[in-house]
Amino acid sequence: MSPKYERRHKEDLPVLAICYDFDRTLTPDDMQAQGYIQSVGYDVGKFWDESNELAQKNDMDTNLAYMYKMLEEAEGNFVFNKKALAEYGSRVSLFPGVRDWFERIRQYGTKHGVTVEHYIISSGLKEMIEGTEMAKNGAFEKIYASSFYFNSRGVAVWPAQAINYTNKTQFLFRIEKGVLDINDPGVNDYFPPEEIRVPFRNMVYIGDSDTDIPCMKLVNSYGGHSIGVYDPNTADKAKVYKMMHNNRIRYFAPADYSENSDLDRLIKSIIEKTAAYEALEDIHLANISETARSSR
Repeated sequence: MSPKYERRHKEDLPVLAICYDFDRTLTPDDMQAQGYIQSVGYDVGKFWDESNELAQKNDMDTNLAYMYKMLEEAEGNFVFNKKALAEYGSRVSLFPGVRDWFERIRQYGTKHGVTVEHYIISSGLKEMIEGTEMAKNGAFEKIYASSFYFNSRGVAVWPAQAINYTNKTQFLFRIEKGVLDINDPGVNDYFPPEEIRVPFRNMVYIGDSDTDIPCMKLVNSYGGHSIGVYDPNTADKAKVYKMMHNNRIRYFAPADYSENSDLDRLIKSIIEKTAAYEALEDIHLANISETARSSR
């Protein structure tokens, strides 16, 4: 029996999909460095050095390497299960305004006739992101992130997904077509333009570094909005300057999600632009349809 997948279709209101990296985009540091690494008795820098060395020596994906390292170091220290990972996720610090950002922006979209949806596309751990307050409150339509396979006793034993900077882009196509399940082969199907649920022009990608560049470039290429963010505490703009210089992003702002911040005003402007553009597009399509009927 074929599995039944979640598929969403184009609706009356335009959909604006806002996609986020997680580490250093919504939180100031890597999620693993905010409790987990310390709990297994490691210095943060040493953990990442050993993880990267493992990857280099074995021609290994760096995300698979850190996941292996996490499994290895947990042994003998604690049971490495979903509950433990969610607990570490609940302790992750967040940039200003993040906690109420998702619902606030969703409501602003509704006010302007735009359905706003929030998606995570991250190389971090899904199980930790699921432990955050926002995820528990249903902020995200989908969390696309690296994850573990858990055995019958609920213990992590193997990677289920490893999300790196290049395969992140597949999830943008899933969002575009409404083919959201990670194993649904329908993402490769052809969809007529009028049936595309979220055109790339109605996508926003928010990230902080080189690992986000493939997604940023893809969104940019099709008329969407890519935004580079930087830590408002350090105000180090070196990465966003580089991404802007290389045409990877259209905008940059501090990672401050508070109301009336630069980022808040920028996203609200994008929502307003989306509403206006899609209203014009509806008129355009109606005119095409009428013209076609008149020639019959």
